[in-house]
Amino acid sequence: MPAPQDNFRLTPEAVKVLAHPLRSRLLGTLRRGGPATATTLATALSTNSGATSYHLRKLESVGLVADTGEGAGKQRLWRAATSSHSWAPSELSDDEDAATALAWLQRDYLRLFGTDFGHWLDVAEAWPSEWQDAAGLGDTRLALNAEQLVALKADLEQVFDRYEKAGGGPGSRRVSIWQAAYPMDMDEVPGTDDVKGDADARTDTDTDPGTDRS
Repeated sequence: MPAPQDNFRLTPEAVKVLAHPLRSRLLGTLRRGGPATATTLATALSTNSGATSYHLRKLESVGLVADTGEGAGKQRLWRAATSSHSWAPSELSDDEDAATALAWLQRDYLRLFGTDFGHWLDVAEAWPSEWQDAAGLGDTRLALNAEQLVALKADLEQVFDRYEKAGGGPGSRRVSIWQAAYPMDMDEVPGTDDVKGDADARTDTDTDPGTDRS
């Protein structure tokens, strides 16, 4: 059985298919738990196998899940076709439906993080102290331009790849690491104040020969 590819870049069609409550959960369940039948997934997600089969086929149509070919009888055994997926808003913005779907999907992931991390907080005291100290939240503030932020994210991916290739050490467990990066002064949109400032400063007497007006 071919191994899932490392990353899948969401196309407009793929994001519109994935932006559905059950489909998003189906893909996540297959990635976390490995191959499963529609019946098994339906039980795990408290839905019915008919709806589950339909939505798995929709995910298959855009390359996010695949039939392993190892099912018994009419039971298809499904697997995640990707280990992760990514997107660039600029690649989806020309399709209004895709942009709307992406907005929903990101909000869904935010809700999922709150649920998952909230569960960890509920059970953390039962875990050994070294795990309680190792896990947790953190934040960092940096002054970066857009290109530097892209480079930082690429550096982090290299760190994750290095640990993945090294494999888990003694006592290892699967760990979920979420990333979020956004401007702190998010209401100060780049370019808007600059344009207004230039217009306000421009007067009939502003004839400095060193100023390029072209």
